[in-house]
Amino acid sequence: MLALTLAPAFAASTIKMQVDGLVCAFCGSAIEKKLRSHAATDDVLVSLEHKIVALSLKDGQDIADDTLRTQITDAGYLVKKIERVPDSLDSLRASLKGR
Repeated sequence: MLALTLAPAFAASTIKMQVDGLVCAFCGSAIEKKLRSHAATDDVLVSLEHKIVALSLKDGQDIADDTLRTQITDAGYLVKKIERVPDSLDSLRASLKGR
């Protein structure tokens, strides 16, 4: 019971990254394919216009920031920021369309 009261208010299941170097649909597709290869990945969003790559995780799953940074950097892109956000991927998509 005590463990439940100490648990965070939410478990972030969306990882949002600011990535430089994504300039074409081929770049976005390559990153999307790489991220979808993780067993923990539920869905992926790549916004070339906003330089954002985001992924939602399956329940109870996680991918380490270092793993994500390494994979994207090894593909030739610069990861400027990684954050775990409470927003769903659908709400993130909607907010990007509104910008």
